[in-house]
Amino acid sequence: MADRSTQPPTWNPLVIAGQLHAIAKQSQSLMQRFAASQTDATRIGMGDTSTLGFDFIDLMTNMMSDPTPAAKAQIDLFNESVALWQKTAERIWTTRPSEPEKPSDKRFKHPDWTENAVFNYVKESYLVAAKSILSTVRDIKGMDESTARKVDFYTRQFVDAISPSNFVATNPEVLKATLDTGGQNLLRGLENLLSDLDRGDGRLSITMTDMKAFRLGENIATTPGKIVFQNNLMQLIQYTPSTADVRKRPLLIIPPWINKFYVLDLQPKNSLIKWAVDQGHTVFVISWVNPDEKLAGKGFEDYMLEGPVAALDAVQRATGERQVNAVGYCLGGTLLASTAAYLAANDDDRIASATYFVTLVDFSEVGDMAVFIDKEQLASLEWRMRERGYLEAHDMATSFNMLRANDLIWSFVVNNYLLGKEHLPFDLLFWNSDSTRMPAAMHSFYLRKMYLENLLAKPGGIVLAGTPIDLSGIKIPTFILSTREDHIAPWKSTYAATRLYLGPVKFVLSASGHMAGVISAPGSKYGHWTNDELPADPDQWFSDATSHQGSWWPVWDAWMTRLDDVRVPARRPGGGNLPVIEDAPGGYVRVRAVA
Repeated sequence: MADRSTQPPTWNPLVIAGQLHAIAKQSQSLMQRFAASQTDATRIGMGDTSTLGFDFIDLMTNMMSDPTPAAKAQIDLFNESVALWQKTAERIWTTRPSEPEKPSDKRFKHPDWTENAVFNYVKESYLVAAKSILSTVRDIKGMDESTARKVDFYTRQFVDAISPSNFVATNPEVLKATLDTGGQNLLRGLENLLSDLDRGDGRLSITMTDMKAFRLGENIATTPGKIVFQNNLMQLIQYTPSTADVRKRPLLIIPPWINKFYVLDLQPKNSLIKWAVDQGHTVFVISWVNPDEKLAGKGFEDYMLEGPVAALDAVQRATGERQVNAVGYCLGGTLLASTAAYLAANDDDRIASATYFVTLVDFSEVGDMAVFIDKEQLASLEWRMRERGYLEAHDMATSFNMLRANDLIWSFVVNNYLLGKEHLPFDLLFWNSDSTRMPAAMHSFYLRKMYLENLLAKPGGIVLAGTPIDLSGIKIPTFILSTREDHIAPWKSTYAATRLYLGPVKFVLSASGHMAGVISAPGSKYGHWTNDELPADPDQWFSDATSHQGSWWPVWDAWMTRLDDVRVPARRPGGGNLPVIEDAPGGYVRVRAVA
């Protein structure tokens, strides 16, 4: 297919009229569906903004009681605006070349934002105003922490939305594309917009990548393996060995059920699963079901018993080995910690070591996710989940995208709708768009008991299968991997787990974020930090840490080898007491939710 951006401009009014007629015909029915789907405009992702007005009233009340911060912000805004105008005037009226600037904000990477005096002024004016708005909100005293966080978060959403990069008239790249293509970029963008509305059944579902470019089991999630066990909540994958002998102790990976497991098996070059197989691990991975209303009553306890506990039984039948090394990713790590504490309390030593990827177990500080979780919003969310029996996949996806709105929302608005670009294939964004639903009972327990009340970190705070959960009962060797730019599980919060487990703990910090920092394969650009000491203060840990180039994967594998270096002949799926059900990646992962 030819690149549409290279086609000559089309100024023919008959052609444009025909395109607009087709668009109008398509949009009529879509807008009707869109209007019908907007039953409650106060819902944004998991959040409920119905009380947000009261939060901003609180802001205004405190602002009026002490106007000093607002006055200072206005004075600073005036001074910086005058300085900017003087700088721009000098640039326009003098021939002296200005020093080239290196754009640090990806929204303004097009050279005209810097080289063109007018657009540079537009950009800088916006940045000055944005800084003033945010500093005004942040410097107001007297609000409680929850209200201040919500006001700051939604103010940032507003500031991001009004960026001049998001509008045709103030984005030089869009203006150039419009002139070069005869407006075809905007017509294509409108087609893309209508297509996304259609895909979301009247709700805007932004396409982030070419969704037709990837096929599970063919060019993504391709590591060879078999489904050897399944129940209502999960399928268990056993991967085919690639070495003549393997480590004696199998490796069980517990991914989150908020997303699908194959983030760890995108393509061979960045597949942690394939890499672990190649290092001689007998790898088992849980592939969670994408639940519907029939599983509404499944709770966190069910996920533990029918997930890792059932998997432990299955691994033993498949390999003859009683003990495993377990890995938990994000929510899967929270489940792993709960399971390890549950087993320890029942004198069950089947988990010999635990590895946690970007995992929260102490939820006292969860970053911007707290914006969506307070008593009022959680009650509203629980009511919505009871209606269907689950949390819609797009609600969770929208909330996560809002945490990085410029990268995961507005950049696609510009590329898809203003520039009218074709979608490029990107494996991580394909996975990110393959969202899952959450059973009502489980998600309510998770958000209320852990996020809201932080009971997992308290001995006996929660009870699972009749057993009070105490994380201090976990005395097995523990490896904790966190990522420095994590917006879902802030690394300083995940570091708190080093004070909760009583066994030997190793903490490693990777560069980048929640996904890219984990799937940072050998040869990637991201480095990591290590420090064998574990001071109480995470900032002190980082200050004393050693920076390393390259992936953290070999560090983890060396840690695993020190725990168990015994080798046995390779085990093939179906070679034990569990028959093969189907080829990996299995049927459960193929069930999609509209998101």
